[in-house]
Amino acid sequence: MWFEITTLLIPGHNESDAEIDAECGWIADNLGVDVPLHFTAFHPDFKMRDVPPTPPATLSRARKIAQRLGLRFVYTGSVHDAHGGRTICPGCGAAVVERDWYRIDQYRLTDDGRCTVCGTALPGRFDGPVERWGPRRLPVSVTARGRT
Repeated sequence: MWFEITTLLIPGHNESDAEIDAECGWIADNLGVDVPLHFTAFHPDFKMRDVPPTPPATLSRARKIAQRLGLRFVYTGSVHDAHGGRTICPGCGAAVVERDWYRIDQYRLTDDGRCTVCGTALPGRFDGPVERWGPRRLPVSVTARGRT
């Protein structure tokens, strides 16, 4: 079984250093240091419109706390942050996946999930070569029903 954790950081509710530290410590102690952890930005789009969006600096701070506690695969999400989207090989330190938001810019893993620089196997599920991912815009044709 493989899973990942996503934490939505909401300003004024759950983004203090103490809360992030406690969460990351629990993850390290109970789930292991290889579980991917995504810190995601809150956007006041529906409810809680009185709460501001999560600043990118808050996500970066949370990522640093998690890494300091030994978590190896920590990412920032819902913001443009190429540095926070990188997957680093634990064997040699090379950036094996470089992403920004939904776009994958570089992919340096073999089909079975090994670093192409040093051969270290990364934890996770891998299935063949990477496809093209990223923001996509598809043409849409809207027509009224019943009209001729």
